[in-house]
Amino acid sequence: MLRLELNNISKQYPAVKANDSVSLRVQPGEIHAVLGENGAGKSTLMKIIYGTVKPDEGEVRWNGKTVNIRNPLDARALGISMVFQHFSLFDTLTAAENVWLGLDKSLSLHEVTQRITKVAQTYGLDVDPLRPVHTLSVGERQRVEIVRALMTSPKLLILDEPTSVLAPQAVDKLFITLRQLAEEGCSILYISHKLDEIRALCQTCTVLRGGKVTGQVDPRQESNASLSRLMIGTEPPSLQHQPAAVGAVMLAVKNLSLPQLDPFGMSLRDVHFDVRAGEIVGIAGVSGNGQQELMAALSGEDTRAQRDAITLFGHAAGHQAPQVRRTAGLHFVPEERLGRGAVPTLSLAQNTLLTRTQAVSAGGWINQNKVTALARDLIARFNVKAGGPSAAAKSLSGGNLQKFLVGREIDAQPKLLIISQPTWGVDVGAAAQIRGELLKLRDQGCAVLVVSEELDELFEISDRLLVMAQGRVSPSVVTKSATVETIGAWMSGLWDAANTHAPTHAPTRAPTHAAAQNLAATESKNAEA
Repeated sequence: MLRLELNNISKQYPAVKANDSVSLRVQPGEIHAVLGENGAGKSTLMKIIYGTVKPDEGEVRWNGKTVNIRNPLDARALGISMVFQHFSLFDTLTAAENVWLGLDKSLSLHEVTQRITKVAQTYGLDVDPLRPVHTLSVGERQRVEIVRALMTSPKLLILDEPTSVLAPQAVDKLFITLRQLAEEGCSILYISHKLDEIRALCQTCTVLRGGKVTGQVDPRQESNASLSRLMIGTEPPSLQHQPAAVGAVMLAVKNLSLPQLDPFGMSLRDVHFDVRAGEIVGIAGVSGNGQQELMAALSGEDTRAQRDAITLFGHAAGHQAPQVRRTAGLHFVPEERLGRGAVPTLSLAQNTLLTRTQAVSAGGWINQNKVTALARDLIARFNVKAGGPSAAAKSLSGGNLQKFLVGREIDAQPKLLIISQPTWGVDVGAAAQIRGELLKLRDQGCAVLVVSEELDELFEISDRLLVMAQGRVSPSVVTKSATVETIGAWMSGLWDAANTHAPTHAPTRAPTHAAAQNLAATESKNAEA
């Protein structure tokens, strides 16, 4: 008997038909991938299964019986749990309180807290149940969402981009968990743009394009290239990475030490590095090791730094407000798309005004025609699938919103661009486009600082690499001289001060997938040591 059966599911939104007669079948204990480019209708289909979206047409069958899943409460009663790509956590509550809200009240908050700790330890997910969510990085919030889903002992677990902000060693631990769940009879619907993951984990893959099913394959028998062709109709373009022609120092960080702002944050300790014009510097590391705090200090959200601890374009900037830094030429793309990068309920045109003010007169008047024209140009230039400049930010898929936000800052022609998790939840074609635009910006003389937990991404586009661990930053290493094993060891804070005089620029190379897999083994050895 099938665990889940979808028959001719359709869902029409004002600007797009998200699902067009989609049928899908999932066996008990099957790990089933749903693959498609951004805006293909994957998330809408998963939300229909979970009860947060109502289909216009079609039938949902659960264990052979037709069901009407009216809301997530109905879904959870059936045994369906979901981890969303855009997190559904309350910032002002602790991790434990967020988990407790999604459970029946037969357990006390204290009992739930104890169970979270047990589940987190069992599945190798580092979660502190007492931490307020607003103090967590994106990667840490992802772990809370996964633990919350596992707490319900699901019969069907839906995972929407679950590894997008997890480090490779955490991904390997998650895969062990998922395989264990599948062996116990739990069915898993797995959405990811990481083709290597789908081929390694899943037994079946249903491909969506433009809201329609275009094929079903065994991903273990496919290559990344063949899956790309099924998903986007072609293979992603190869990147042209020219040797860096570095110029003056655009950003210099010296002796930056900042105590944590809250009990659960990470203090920055004696951070040193610089970024020059015409180069991309990548920062690797497991989330929660000070990346958020560093980004706040660099962007101007946190102005507690000593004036000369941060130098922008040759001027002390430690106390400067964000607007002053932006006017000088610094632009910033935060890791959180909705709520920080964009206001969900505002249109794309209105969201351009968050960082682009050329359409605002000295007297404060907004030229609506210029605002709309800018949004329309960004949509066209960065191939954003949206209902036009008036579409609300929250109406876009995660990947399309990411393309718009990255495009908004690149189009401003910054002298320094700081970007965190640039391709989080973005399909392979869009990821290649974003990385290509970053390289193009760098070749035009911009200094680029990229924070990412995608090691392959950092090796592909960075000229130099740094690692953050426990609030400290490693010496820089020329990317062509680095190995995944070295970076993995450094992610545990194991770097040698003798390496501080590494070259500042060089062409990069991308690691093989096999090399990326070795990171987990390296981390395991470090932990045992």
